[in-house]
Amino acid sequence: MHTHDVDEELVAAATEVARTRCRGDNHTVAAAARAADGRIVTGVNAYHFTGGPCAELVVLGTAAAQGADDLATIVAVGDRDRGVISPCGRCRQALLDYFPALQVIVPTPDGLRAVPVTALLPHTYVWADHQLDTSSWSEGPVMRPSHDS
Repeated sequence: MHTHDVDEELVAAATEVARTRCRGDNHTVAAAARAADGRIVTGVNAYHFTGGPCAELVVLGTAAAQGADDLATIVAVGDRDRGVISPCGRCRQALLDYFPALQVIVPTPDGLRAVPVTALLPHTYVWADHQLDTSSWSEGPVMRPSHDS
């Protein structure tokens, strides 16, 4: 059951890539993201025992390569008809760091739902909040203000 706040076209795009491109053990998850300009970017994971990239991270790179600088929504779908899956912890952190306003489609007991990436990582570490502000190095390094302040 899908809910009203889900981009069904995006889910269908990821499902089609999972069905047609995920074969064997090297590619088991597909992801699709909708850019702010409306286009859809897709990708698949590249499994490797050393820790290859998840499908969501492949989509981030593909979007950058295609000039899709502002992603609005993302979804991941497992192969073998596993359906929509939630992003892993590493992907949640990367998605938050790259696109803090991103919506992520996830499965819930009541069907699919689009939620803010921030809801997937409560009390999270926001990388940008902890980078040195180098604009005033003459006065020494200064930490950027936190989102919590």
